[in-house]
Amino acid sequence: MTDTTTVARAAVAVSPAQVARKPLVAGMLQPQKIKPFSKKVMVDLFRGLGSMLRAQINTADALKYYSHGLPNKTLVDALLHIREDIGNGINVHEAFRRTGRFSDTVVGLIQAGSDAGQLHHAFNSLAIRLKSELHFSKQLKKATITPSVIICILLGAFITSQVKIVPQVEQMMSGVGAKPDGMTAISFKVSHFTQAVWPVVVISLIAIAITIFRSAHVRTLILGLAMSKWRLLRLLIMSLRQMTFLSTIKLLHSNGINLAKSIRVSANSVRNTPFYAELRTAADKYEHSGVPLSTAFAKYTSVDSQVTHMLSIGEKSASLDSQLAMLTEMYEEDAENHMATFSATVSFLVLIIAVLLIAAVFIGTFLPIFLMGPKMMQSGI
Repeated sequence: MTDTTTVARAAVAVSPAQVARKPLVAGMLQPQKIKPFSKKVMVDLFRGLGSMLRAQINTADALKYYSHGLPNKTLVDALLHIREDIGNGINVHEAFRRTGRFSDTVVGLIQAGSDAGQLHHAFNSLAIRLKSELHFSKQLKKATITPSVIICILLGAFITSQVKIVPQVEQMMSGVGAKPDGMTAISFKVSHFTQAVWPVVVISLIAIAITIFRSAHVRTLILGLAMSKWRLLRLLIMSLRQMTFLSTIKLLHSNGINLAKSIRVSANSVRNTPFYAELRTAADKYEHSGVPLSTAFAKYTSVDSQVTHMLSIGEKSASLDSQLAMLTEMYEEDAENHMATFSATVSFLVLIIAVLLIAAVFIGTFLPIFLMGPKMMQSGI
């Protein structure tokens, strides 16, 4: 009875501050989200491991040699854990998976290479594929981010001129009794309108940018709308997506993974796109309903007709790997061409917008001075 009373008193004696502190402590003790390695890091890693395995160095030693002297301590720690798991008898692909820093597509290809006894080929294929993705990713960022920054800077210069400089010009003219007319009056009206709305416009643009950055659903909706209105963008995005999953299917299937599983794993490379659900549905229909692969792709996916045609040829002639390689190469070339055209088009649009903004700054700031100069001189006389 005494022990029960003591426990009850101890529970009552807990202060409200201690109770409020518990959720905070629990939140601090929660494990942080593991961030996957960048594509640049994985390209170098798989290229190095592939070369060592090709030189008849076993996987555990290759991991040890590659991690030695690396400045990236996070990568070193992950490689040491992989090597330790392999030493404990865990499969290579499962050791990579347990780090949480490699995607299902990467792990699936490592498993394919391990099961087929061609792990060095799997590493080299991964390095080539990731390098290609990195190349297109850099081109896409260069074509979109740099122009966006330039437009933001010029827009900031325009707002500054309309909010700070033009009002001073207007005040100077009113001080000498000069009445604005024509283009000068229009310039001042534009300045008044800009002063009234610029905070709302800037806040709205920042809110939209944050929403787009944080929400994948919003990005998907905006991209889908843009693709429906701009044919060049649709061709570029579709080429990149089809190149990505076709190359993954080809790599997995050529390394001994059955076709249905290859398609499911490749779907992870286009996650958050319509192709993800379509590919998984096509894989299920192909595996369980017995329909030909080309028919499954034609009925349940939105791939180009060229893809289904070449897959049909590959099935009939038992040359599916060759057709997948040809399709991958074809879409890579298409993506290169569309990317060059897209970059040139965006650069031209940015040039036009830059000229318009610079002209607006010049007209709004200096034109009133030029036009009102004679009147100010007459007023002074």
